[in-house]
Amino acid sequence: MSDPDIETSSNHNSNNSVNNTSTASTTSVHISALDGIVNANSLFTVAVFVGISFDQPSDLTLTNRTECNAGLDVERDLVVFEVISFAFFLFSSLVAQGLKLTINLLNSKERDEVFKADIDCDLLRLGVVGAAGGSILGSVFLLLSMVEVIQLRLGLLSCGNSLAIHTVLALVVLASSSLSVYIFAVFYSFRK
Repeated sequence: MSDPDIETSSNHNSNNSVNNTSTASTTSVHISALDGIVNANSLFTVAVFVGISFDQPSDLTLTNRTECNAGLDVERDLVVFEVISFAFFLFSSLVAQGLKLTINLLNSKERDEVFKADIDCDLLRLGVVGAAGGSILGSVFLLLSMVEVIQLRLGLLSCGNSLAIHTVLALVVLASSSLSVYIFAVFYSFRK
């Protein structure tokens, strides 16, 4: 065997170890991202579930004007938005947990590489986007349900109650800006 053959063989082995390291670090990052989605969704899911469980809107209105009290339609919308939000957070968490389970099962073949798994990148990206999309839609419906809670407690927005309007504006601005950052981060990560 000549020296060039040895170099080619050693270069080939070093390229494989670089690829394996890249795959391992990429899979580790995906697992961390999926963990973050599951943890955030768990908090939101508990919040929505508690909100549904202890919902007694008609007893706690803080407005003095009876014409500004929210009606049954606002109460109905609140329950609908909370249930839809809960469903999206549950969907997102289950997709993320399914991806983590797939990575871990594929990973069980190689005990030395804890975070390395051979998984189709397109499937992984689709799953992460699905989980992120579920979180985004769950957050939107949670935002809508919070607007309904504000109307139930502080009065209808159509009455022009400045406290209710300012509270809704603050909620919408802060929540939509954080959702915008989240959406940008998800799409930016897939362009790299």
